[in-house]
Amino acid sequence: MPSVLVVEDDQFVRSALIRHLTEASHTVRSVGTALEALREVAHFRFDVVILDLGLPDLDGAEALKMLRGITDVPVIIATARDDEAEIVRLLNDGADDYLTKPFSVEHLAARMAAVLRRSRATAGEATPPRVIRVGGLSIDPLRRQAELDGARLDLTRREFDLLTFLAGRPGVVVARKELLAEVWQQSYGDDQTIDVHLSWLRRKLGETAARPRYLHTLRGVGVKLEPPVPEVPVSEPPVRELPLPEPRPEPPVPGTQATGAPVVEPPV
Repeated sequence: MPSVLVVEDDQFVRSALIRHLTEASHTVRSVGTALEALREVAHFRFDVVILDLGLPDLDGAEALKMLRGITDVPVIIATARDDEAEIVRLLNDGADDYLTKPFSVEHLAARMAAVLRRSRATAGEATPPRVIRVGGLSIDPLRRQAELDGARLDLTRREFDLLTFLAGRPGVVVARKELLAEVWQQSYGDDQTIDVHLSWLRRKLGETAARPRYLHTLRGVGVKLEPPVPEVPVSEPPVRELPLPEPRPEPPVPGTQATGAPVVEPPV
């Protein structure tokens, strides 16, 4: 049965949605703030999220961008706002459908069924991602596991997504704007966000910006990931042993022959 997350701060509306969705054999969890929604999505798997825009801690449009940064779960916007320009913007920002309050339960059920059909069709057509290997790095996108030289890397969700995106394009310089769009699902943002995550990744890969192995930053251009250049051992030149000089014969002591025998003087 489909699992649904309801993000709605109005207790009356939330209770009504929970009741009707449960009666329709859906598994339902509900929260009232954007922060709680992000926490739920990070810890549980959902088939669809119903998102209100008027949340008390964060506008739903910003919550949508943050959700898209960590999950591809289908999101249906359910709100009283009916401005066409805003609807178009939210759909372009990653919403899968948009419902204007008030709406009937039957209308919501039909929209959910359509979104779930599209989601399942896309999942069925998708090719299972292969294991990516770059040097000593091994990344399994399906299991969301990464290893370096056989040792498991403890990565956050965003670190894993960033590493996987770069490793899928080994040796290719990726612009920061492209990283924001593909990894963060944002058309604009602060470069410092990328720098911080790159710094965390380098630390876990056992390297630094000053002495990179896998991650290389080209100032003003972008970032690339490539296998490290193997270090060539520096061999010391062989030590030549000079032959020892042969001992020179000592001159004879006066009064001796060359053989060392005493010299006998003839009588006078």
